[in-house]
Amino acid sequence: MTDQTRTSSAAGDPDLVGRHYDRISELEVSRLQKWSPVEYRITLRYLGRYLPDGIMVAEVGVGGGLYSEYMLRRGCTLHLVDVSQKLIEATTNRLREQGLSGGVASVTHASATDMAFLQDAAVDAALLLGPLYHLPTLEQRRAAVAEANRILKPGGLLFAAGINRLCYLRDMFRPIDIPGMEALVQDMQDLFRRELRERTFPAEYLATGCLDPKHAPPIGYAHMTTVDEFRRLFAEGFEELQLVGVESFTSAAPHHLNTQPAEDQELWLDLVETTGATIDGLAYSDHFLYIGRKR
Repeated sequence: MTDQTRTSSAAGDPDLVGRHYDRISELEVSRLQKWSPVEYRITLRYLGRYLPDGIMVAEVGVGGGLYSEYMLRRGCTLHLVDVSQKLIEATTNRLREQGLSGGVASVTHASATDMAFLQDAAVDAALLLGPLYHLPTLEQRRAAVAEANRILKPGGLLFAAGINRLCYLRDMFRPIDIPGMEALVQDMQDLFRRELRERTFPAEYLATGCLDPKHAPPIGYAHMTTVDEFRRLFAEGFEELQLVGVESFTSAAPHHLNTQPAEDQELWLDLVETTGATIDGLAYSDHFLYIGRKR
């Protein structure tokens, strides 16, 4: 692991996204296990199925370091990249506490759209499990996918996550509870209802998929996608291996997995995985997971 965290300039939206996650870093660190255990455990299943042990991986968007820990325990070597300095610190601290820092090749504060610090064909796999839904323009998303393609070896694997455009509308329709953000969420829903009556923002959102901190304080600047749009993003540079809906029928309350008896949880996840591979499961899910091989 390098002695100092390198910094690559991240202009415009990536800086804003980084500052947003700096502010909510504690919530993000706990999110997967506490609030999104289905997303976490189904993603782990696909990582386990496709990633060989001991390979070189670029993890672009490290979150709280749970996937980093999993891959390091399988003998992988990691390049860690994120736009949030606090999430980088949380991840490196986690790995240090677990005695896994030796497997970290580099740590870089940077955007997925510019990874010049990594050479061409440097890694066997690249993970974009967060960046693509924080890049509001198609040009930025294409740049991130192109960078992942560039740093991958021939035949290298890409794992990429997108968020279903309809899940935001669902959350504007129903009561939702995000601890510590109750007032923000209420303001967000009140604003949406006003704009729904005015027939302004909802139509714009459906056309673009773009959100901002005013309309979606918990996620900030973001882009929500559709199945077809997400699939097209990778078509030129990658052979699609799988595109799945991560939560499937559990999307309304995935945290309830934690309330199920331990002996039943894997059985529920089997059902999620089986249905998430169907068009119905994709439509029902909050998150899409794309797995592709570099052409």
